[in-house]
Amino acid sequence: PELLASLSPPPPGPAVAFVLRLAHALHRHGTPAHRLEGLMQRVCERLGLEARFFSTPTSIFASFGRAEELRTSLIRVEPGDTDLERLILLDLLADDVIQGRITPSQGALDVEAILARPPRYGPAVQLLCWMLAGGAAAILFGGGWKEMGVAGFSSLSIGLVDLFTRKQPTTARVLEPVAAVLSAAFAGLAAHFLGPLHVEVATLAGLIVLLPGLTLTIAVNEVATRNLISGTSRLTHAALVFLQLGFGVALGSRVATVLPPMPVGPLPTVLPPGTAVAALVVAGFAIAVLFRARPRDWGWIALAGAAAFGGARLGTLLLGPQLGAFVGALLLGIGSNALARLRNRPSVTTVVPGLMLLVPGSVGFRSLASLLERDVVAGVDTAFSMLLVAVALATGLLSANAIMPPRKVL
Repeated sequence: PELLASLSPPPPGPAVAFVLRLAHALHRHGTPAHRLEGLMQRVCERLGLEARFFSTPTSIFASFGRAEELRTSLIRVEPGDTDLERLILLDLLADDVIQGRITPSQGALDVEAILARPPRYGPAVQLLCWMLAGGAAAILFGGGWKEMGVAGFSSLSIGLVDLFTRKQPTTARVLEPVAAVLSAAFAGLAAHFLGPLHVEVATLAGLIVLLPGLTLTIAVNEVATRNLISGTSRLTHAALVFLQLGFGVALGSRVATVLPPMPVGPLPTVLPPGTAVAALVVAGFAIAVLFRARPRDWGWIALAGAAAFGGARLGTLLLGPQLGAFVGALLLGIGSNALARLRNRPSVTTVVPGLMLLVPGSVGFRSLASLLERDVVAGVDTAFSMLLVAVALATGLLSANAIMPPRKVL
């Protein structure tokens, strides 16, 4: 039997090459472990391959053949940014190969062509959206015009740092602490020279793009779907990013302490409710561009974000913050799955941007700020609230998949 197993023909080369390149491309652009493994399994079943997949945030194991004659490939992957347009193109390419419209050999070449496509949005547009995201977040967090301006300027500066360090791995790894230092320092200087403002709101809104709330939510979702190693790794990464941001904020906040004290005046008044609606629209546009969504999807993304945010606010008023997050995620998941079934497109197009308006990153940041101020009771209580919100979001998405099953895995 061992001799026969060693002489058995290997799996089809072009089909395996296509599957491996597709898995690598999907992982690079932000596909969670449970979705990646499910999609790869479905593609292999349609291509007549017997395969097994195991995905972690930094690697993919793929084995082909029967259990007694496996041929295993290890793909080392650096976690990348979410690119919604490329995810849609890769999903359409997988459909074309499965349905026989193109061969696996051509599909493998098309995967490389998709990865080689130039970015849809240039640096100027991305920097503009960094600034808009920070300013809109300041309004959604209850700040005023001063907080909006300071947060927008801080976020723009962080975007410039990200742009210059993106191609240098050694410097890109310190982006989070450097960004936190800049945001806290700008907020403290603005409070000193421009008059009283909510320093915490301005600091937090300036860091909104880097807060790992989405990573935390995906990690809880992976753990809930029994992808324990990948989920635990993401949880550890999210905790490390929170610690880096907290260290940077603690360091940057010391800048204002070396300046002479200024007379304390009244804090600015809260803006009228209509500005929150405008901020929500602007935030949806900025998130769509930062996640590299296609312009034709902007309207659906804005609608999904408004439904998620409105459902979460209504649920919070009626049921509390944790159950409110569950309501928002449930509405987002059901609406996204229904839209995906009608358009025959992946639901991730609207789920990921919509989650950005619900993720508990700000709660986790406040928890860390309380711990740095040695208020242990408040810090632990807020951290527990952050975990409850993340669990509520994951439960809402899983419940939505049960109520309205998606047609596609992505």
